[in-house]
Amino acid sequence: MRAVLQRVTRASVRVGDRVVGAIERPGLLALVAATHDDSAVDVERMARKIAELRILPDETSVLDSGAAVLVVSQFTLYGDTRKGRRPGWSQAAPRPVAEPLVDAVAEALRQRGIEVATGQFGADMQVELVNDGPFTLVVDT
Repeated sequence: MRAVLQRVTRASVRVGDRVVGAIERPGLLALVAATHDDSAVDVERMARKIAELRILPDETSVLDSGAAVLVVSQFTLYGDTRKGRRPGWSQAAPRPVAEPLVDAVAEALRQRGIEVATGQFGADMQVELVNDGPFTLVVDT
C-alpha cells in the first residue's frame, strides 16, 4: 500500500455538490492506494503508520493528540511515468481488490478510536484542504 499523508488544519471531499467526508479540525489527509499483492498485513501496517507517526505539532501522533483523519482513495499514487507521456496504471490494484483494502484502513483507524471521514471510492472527487506546514509524507508498507 502507498499513502500520501498531509498534515492539515481542515480537509473535505466533495462529490458533485455534496460533501461526502470532512474533518473540521487539525489532523491528517491520507490519500491511500493499493497494489495487487497488498493484504491485511499491509492494511494493519498502514493504519499503524497513519495513527502513530509523530508528525503533528509538538511531535505528537494522531493517537496522542486525538486528531482526525480523512481517508481518500487515490489509485494514481501507483501511476508509472518512467516511459512516454502517459502514465501507466498497471501497478494499481483493480477496484474489487483496492476498495476493500482502502475501506479496511479506515476501519482499522476507527478501531483505534480515531475519528475518520472518507471519500467515495471511484467517484470524481474534489478534495479541499489547508495543508499545515506544509507537511507532506509518502508512506509505503
